[in-house]
Order: sequence, then structure tokens, then C-alpha cells
Amino acid sequence: MRALRMAADVSAGALAKASGISSSMLSRIERGLVSPSVETLERLAQGLHVPVSRFFGDQARRADFCHVRAGQGVVVDRVGAVADYRYELLGHLLSGNLFVEPYLVTLLPDADPYVTFQHPGLKFLYFLSGEVAYRYGGKTVAVGAGDSLLFEATALHGIEAIQTQPVSYLSVVFTLRE
Repeated sequence: MRALRMAADVSAGALAKASGISSSMLSRIERGLVSPSVETLERLAQGLHVPVSRFFGDQARRADFCHVRAGQGVVVDRVGAVADYRYELLGHLLSGNLFVEPYLVTLLPDADPYVTFQHPGLKFLYFLSGEVAYRYGGKTVAVGAGDSLLFEATALHGIEAIQTQPVSYLSVVFTLRE
């Protein structure tokens, strides 16, 4: 329970309040001094935004691991993908509440700027080559090799102008599984 709360970056007091239980009860549950009722587990799961089954998973036996050798990522035709933006999937995990999509994105020579990406989650970009003007909402920044961006992906975003090619970057999108 405590590990899930810490991973969610929620204080014990905030989780107790969101779950409708006392802080002292939550403390006793986290220390293994009491066994909570099913109703209490359901409340805690709602407070943490996880399924109740998450409390019973054996994290010590979890074995998700993905190794992708250089140049052997899966080239993905993404639904609604922009023409001449090449997406190479660099890994995946099958379990857990966090869905992570790591891609190596390469702009092919005929790629055009595109500023209307918009989707749930957080996005991290690390630019490997090239120089672009990157738009996020109403803001535009100059970005080049070695620069990174981290942002809430629900706002419109994308490359507004391509200054120097070739352009490639690591794109990692983080969302919660439903």
C-alpha cells in the first residue's frame, strides 16, 4: 500500500482524506498491523486511481523487461501519423498502470512541420540531431541536438519549422492505463 502511495506521489493524509478513512487507519494498514475490509480496499483503490487487484500483485515476481538492439526497433505505422515522420518503437511493457511509449522519431527528407499533435499524458522529447522550432500551445522554442522538452501533451504541440536536417529525437509518452 505504501509503495503504491509513494509511486503516486500522494501523502498519507491526502490519500486518507480522498479515501474517506482516518490517517491512523491508513498508517496501521501500511505497517501491516490490520487487514483492511474489502470496502476499505475499494476506497483506497479509488483514492490511488488503481484497480483493487493492484494490491494483490506480486511486484517481486514482476518480470517485465524489454531489450531492443540498436536499429532493431519496430517501425510503426501510427494511426493518423504525419507523412514522412518515421516512428521506431524502442520498447514496451505489458503490465502495470503506467503505459510508456518510447519512440525514435526520424523526419524523412520530405517531412513538413506539424503543430497539431494533441493526446493524453506526459511527453518527453530528447533531440538527437537537427534544429527545429517547436510549438507548445502559444509558445515556440528553438530546439537542437542535446535539448529536451517535457510537457503535458493535452495542449497542441509539434514542430513548427525545420531549420537544420536531418532531424531525429527520442519521444516518450507516459499515460495511465484504464
